[in-house]
Amino acid sequence: MSVRPLLGAAAGSALLLLGLAAAAPSAASAAPSDPAESVTVDPQGRMADGFVTLSGTYRCHESEGPVYVSSAVGRPSSGIRHSVGGTRAVCDGEEHRWENSGHVPAGALEAGRAHVEATLLEMRPSGIAVLPVFHAVRQQEITLVDG
Repeated sequence: MSVRPLLGAAAGSALLLLGLAAAAPSAASAAPSDPAESVTVDPQGRMADGFVTLSGTYRCHESEGPVYVSSAVGRPSSGIRHSVGGTRAVCDGEEHRWENSGHVPAGALEAGRAHVEATLLEMRPSGIAVLPVFHAVRQQEITLVDG
């Protein structure tokens, strides 16, 4: 086997790793950019037919990449969270509503108190990588109701 293909692969891998390492500091400096950016969670969520629906509001200003409102829910006494979908956000400085629905495993949740985390997350392009940039995060206790 020729050494050239191996050297080419090694050089390509090294360049990729250098590119990711160079991009990493910008992710650390890209903390939540504006205290006026926010995400809220409505105090009540719905459960029906194995699906949970969560909702709230968000506000964000500028973005270089697509922004999403993601959410997760779990029992307050457990560290286990179940993803409840994502909604594409519009970052125009205005307040908007979001609503996410997602399937949860049978028996994972029941009506009553629940813990929700909602995140306003940008997927910002940086060279050949895409870096997550958090615009806002909210953790809150809510009530899940049947229906």
